[in-house]
Amino acid sequence: MPESLDSLYGLTSEKEVLEVINNPNLKIEFVRIMFPDILGRPMDFSIPSSELERAFSDGKGFDGSSVEGFVRIEESDLVIVPEARTFRVFPWTYTGFDGQTVWREAIMFGDIYTPEHAHYAGDSRFVLKKMIAKAREEFGFDDFKCGPELEFFIFPDDQQPVPTDAGEYFFAGRYGEIRKEIQLLLRKMGIESEFDHHEAAHGQHEIDLRYGSAVEIADKVMIFRYMAKKVARMHNLYATFMPKPINGQNGSGMHVHQSLWRGNHNAFFDQDSKYHLSAEAQHYTAGIMYHARAICPVLSQWVNSYKRLIEGYEAPVYIAWGQKNRSAYIRVPEYQPGKEKATRIELRSPDPGCNVYLAMALMLAAGLDGIKNQIPLPSPVEENIYGLSVRKQKKAGIQLLPRNLEEGIKMMEKSQLVRETLAEHIFQKFLANKQKEIEDYLKSVPEEYDEHVSPYEIKRYLPML
Repeated sequence: MPESLDSLYGLTSEKEVLEVINNPNLKIEFVRIMFPDILGRPMDFSIPSSELERAFSDGKGFDGSSVEGFVRIEESDLVIVPEARTFRVFPWTYTGFDGQTVWREAIMFGDIYTPEHAHYAGDSRFVLKKMIAKAREEFGFDDFKCGPELEFFIFPDDQQPVPTDAGEYFFAGRYGEIRKEIQLLLRKMGIESEFDHHEAAHGQHEIDLRYGSAVEIADKVMIFRYMAKKVARMHNLYATFMPKPINGQNGSGMHVHQSLWRGNHNAFFDQDSKYHLSAEAQHYTAGIMYHARAICPVLSQWVNSYKRLIEGYEAPVYIAWGQKNRSAYIRVPEYQPGKEKATRIELRSPDPGCNVYLAMALMLAAGLDGIKNQIPLPSPVEENIYGLSVRKQKKAGIQLLPRNLEEGIKMMEKSQLVRETLAEHIFQKFLANKQKEIEDYLKSVPEEYDEHVSPYEIKRYLPML
């Protein structure tokens, strides 16, 4: 039986989890159950650890009427069943005012059901699970692996985006120790990182998570965002995943490395292909490019996201791919001999404020559609696309991502692929939410801010993201 925090993850069964929870030496008194709302924001409630066995068997009821994009008041009851494999323990203890009351808290994710025991249509996490099941059943892929690079800013507080340093890409800056602390705490929960550094903008940081199966990685992203904010708060600072908080500086992206697997074989690798990309990998990449404009409002879901997606700040604006081109929508890291398993594509448009479950589901859906219809992959573009003339861009067939959320939503509305992937409930709720967001923005912000961050955005998004 585990006696230390270092082994309180990687459990696979309800029996194992209950053995840990019931160990009095570990003092795990509460289980926090986390799930995303339709916008991907973390929702949670806690139950006493003594209630977990019943939650495994019967689920735990909660009121979904106040959760964005869930149910109406008259149909508010929902049930979440915790998933044993998601069990982790926060690597710290809480101490009460008397100094004698000490406890620990675990965190879990799960599947949401209606009172009639049907999978709830508004469960973003289940949307991703369904898409992975489709990849397995219809295409024979056993796994969809993802590795996200998460960028974020550290500010003094959540009211104004005041840079906390004048650092640049890989250079100088402050609070590198906060990045280290985040990673060390995550490691104690079984969440491994691969890389960290100061990013290009003042006060901007990046931590890359080690790749893994998509649902597990999406859960880890939720915990990562919580941990980054928690650690910053403990240092009397504020961490934000707002896509573009500062004018004149790069915004924050969430580049997602991805590949499809059959057993232990990376289906994206082909030794004899020019770019070492298999035919399936090429069609997959082409599918994401083909649907890029329609899936953009989910990968970059806020009005503020499109202040990042403008020329001159390294964020992708043009739908193209290349191996060395960091101005492209998709980058294919160059193959290194002996590292076939590392063959992957890197999608550069998402930002860390998205609903990571829906975003990954749509990436996979678009890629699978490319495989199904054998969409041909255009030639790579290795030039800096920002420097190409309009004539050369047209000659190369390069399209642009939507210029703003309003333009993106119009494309999303027409997309059968997005509608089918999200299913009707989330599709309609998401559209309605975004249309209201656009309406509120247009009422409050003059046109002079079309490509600049407005005070309205700072007030609305900085405290929330």
